[in-house]
Amino acid sequence: MENTLKIFNLFKEIIIVDKPSLLQALNTSKLFGINIKGEIVFAPYKDKEILIFNTQFVPKKASALMPSKAPTLSEIFGKNYQVVEDEDRVLIKAFSNWQDLIQLNTIRASYNDTTGDGVDEFADDALEDIGWHAVEFGINYRLLVEQIEANCEGTLFCIEQEEPYQFSGLGFIDNDEQAREMLFNYCQNEIKKILENNTIPLNDDQEEAAEFFKCL
Repeated sequence: MENTLKIFNLFKEIIIVDKPSLLQALNTSKLFGINIKGEIVFAPYKDKEILIFNTQFVPKKASALMPSKAPTLSEIFGKNYQVVEDEDRVLIKAFSNWQDLIQLNTIRASYNDTTGDGVDEFADDALEDIGWHAVEFGINYRLLVEQIEANCEGTLFCIEQEEPYQFSGLGFIDNDEQAREMLFNYCQNEIKKILENNTIPLNDDQEEAAEFFKCL
């Protein structure tokens, strides 16, 4: 199933940032980030913003014994980033900071598929209601995520080094309303097929789920 969600594989991507804009942001002493497009964005961050860097840079105070020396960009970014300055551009590779970036971006993600347990909930309440009821008929979150990744616009933020790629990562859905409608219709059709061939009485939870998807 071919993905509609754009794949942003952090292992392969080089993020390009405008150097004067970056230096200006650092000099503000405000909390800011760099998103996957290489744009400088200031907190509070927008819903679904995907960051590859986040900092509030405050220069160390100089003293008579310790004269002030401006740190390099590599020092500011730290050892988990590869930083190359090219005239008015800064080229950044951030894959070594993947674990910290998961923590940084999970709060704005539509779903988290970075753990060994796989996806177990959606951030959007209406999508979570769909997932919660769908499991009663064996439609698990993995199946729902595959439908989202194949049919919805958005971004899968991941780090993959070896083929075949699994693309486990953080999913960011651009349009939650479209995802809700698509997933509801998918589950409704699947459950109707199950009910057509079902000879065993539904339990209470299945009956509630069937009513939720308007299959009864």
